[in-house]
Amino acid sequence: MEKISATIITYNEERNIERCLKSLQEVADEIVVVDSFSKDNTQSICKKYNVTLFENPFEGYSQQKRYAVEKSNYNIILSLDADEALSNQLKESILSVKKARKLDAYKCNRITNFCGKWIRYGGWYPDKQLRLWDKRKADWNQNKIHEKIELYSDSEIGQLKGDLLHYSYYTIGEYIHQINKYSELKAESLKAKGKKANIYTLLLKPFITFLINYFLKRGFLDGYYGFVLSISSGYATFITYVKLKQKSIDKI
Repeated sequence: MEKISATIITYNEERNIERCLKSLQEVADEIVVVDSFSKDNTQSICKKYNVTLFENPFEGYSQQKRYAVEKSNYNIILSLDADEALSNQLKESILSVKKARKLDAYKCNRITNFCGKWIRYGGWYPDKQLRLWDKRKADWNQNKIHEKIELYSDSEIGQLKGDLLHYSYYTIGEYIHQINKYSELKAESLKAKGKKANIYTLLLKPFITFLINYFLKRGFLDGYYGFVLSISSGYATFITYVKLKQKSIDKI
């Protein structure tokens, strides 16, 4: 049976980290937590469990997660965010892989809990995530946001049964705060690629984003929060390009 290193990065995650750690107890042979000097009880909660804890300054999501992998002892990596947890079915799937792994990496479906409601439409589910892999066959990319595992050319990938439970936002205010944070990173990324804001990206693209998520991707089936998320997706697009436009103005 192969051994698994679970890796988590944290910063002020006292609200979420215990749920995450509990879900890993049956499947992980070691848990590596890399903390960015939390000011709450994150570290004290981690110390109640059998984890290996490191402190490391935060320089980016990909860099931090790569650091956690570097500190792991085993080749098979299971990466979770602090606000995620394994469903029972997903645990069983991972245990099956431990007993007889056939592929280099595995994806799973992630379902998000938004303000107490599981979101199943509007492009939010199934949110396929590659979270279990052989670290000799893949590595984190360099993206500032939406970091992901990039497989080497000869890697084979499969799909796990069961959902990764994502407890994302407890309030709409938290979501708006995250949009502001991510839109800044996205604008910086677009600027680095030479992209520019224009009439389409400022006026039409946000509206089209809403229409796609609410109607084509059936966000309306999630009721009130489906409407909120679809509107917010359009707003996130708008504010990203507003910031991109501002960066070009500031440069003049």
